[in-house]
Amino acid sequence: MSDFDERLHRAIERGNRHLAAQEQAKQAQAMTEEQFKRLHAQLRLPLTEHIERCLARLPPNFPGFRFETVIGDRGWGAAVSRDDVSLGGGDRRNLFSRLEMLIRPFSSAHVLELTARGTIRNKEVYSRTHYQILSEADPETFTELVDLWVLEYAELYASKR
Repeated sequence: MSDFDERLHRAIERGNRHLAAQEQAKQAQAMTEEQFKRLHAQLRLPLTEHIERCLARLPPNFPGFRFETVIGDRGWGAAVSRDDVSLGGGDRRNLFSRLEMLIRPFSSAHVLELTARGTIRNKEVYSRTHYQILSEADPETFTELVDLWVLEYAELYASKR
């Protein structure tokens, strides 16, 4: 075997070792599924509490709304709703208003997802979703969105009742 062939062989071996070391470092850095689940729960709990606090402030300002905590397969959060009856023009119509905000359950997509749906007098006024990759999620952004969406719903409801 020539000197060049030996050096070529050693260069290939060094390259293989370097590649293996890089892959090992990536695996060490990568979060396990359990770590993602724990991170999701750590982020979800304070956001769910914030959603509950914000939505609980609507019923005192709009009598007739009922507050409820939402926990289920669709996620964790809260909702406020009310039923009204319209008796105009000899017709009797049931009118439904509701605002629901949820943090969606953990999924294999590894994202933190906030959803909101607002309905006023049987008309959907908005349906929103915001998500971020779990490892990059900024709880402050989610908190600000909860505030913004609740305030927006309150303004819309006040202008349409």
